[in-house]
Amino acid sequence: MTIHHYDTVETFPDKRIPDPHQDAYSRSTLGFWIYLMTDCILFAALFVTYAVLKESTFGGPSSKDIFELKTAFIETMILLFSTVTCGMAVLAAVKGKMQSIRTWLGLSFLLGASFIFLELREFSHLVHEGFSWEKSAFLSSFFTLVGTHGFHVSVGLLWMAVMMAQISFCGVTVDTFRRLVLFSLFWHFLDLIWIFIFTFVYLLGVL
Repeated sequence: MTIHHYDTVETFPDKRIPDPHQDAYSRSTLGFWIYLMTDCILFAALFVTYAVLKESTFGGPSSKDIFELKTAFIETMILLFSTVTCGMAVLAAVKGKMQSIRTWLGLSFLLGASFIFLELREFSHLVHEGFSWEKSAFLSSFFTLVGTHGFHVSVGLLWMAVMMAQISFCGVTVDTFRRLVLFSLFWHFLDLIWIFIFTFVYLLGVL
């Protein structure tokens, strides 16, 4: 009786040895989308809280009294342009243009930092005028919603700085490109959230 030894891959060509890089890619991508969904739930809860408390001024100022639509509009344009430059960085990475990647990411970083600067200046102005988060439930919900978004943008800036360093030292590899794409999705998500904030909080609040 002859015993035959078969190679698994040759005998069953539809079965392949698992690629550890592909497994890592799938796990990290899945983890990112799970995180993004939890962030959606977080912001949805903050929006609902603001909607419930926006009229709870307790005799203090309302949204019409303290919001400056011009400043919020400038912040919106800055963040919109930053998502465009971030998208251009991804396109440059597809073509392997290192200098273009650094340039577009650098512009995105400057725009994001400008957004945070304007937001902090707005908060500082409100507190200086006596309209802090302790004044009313309305202001507490406002500072929490907008501040949470600002915190996410700050984390995104840190992530962007790390991305620029990795691409500068390692070049465009499978890992760095994947991280850049995931970061781009995160940045676009923050832009989408801010559009809702601008419309629901500032625009409707002033009008």
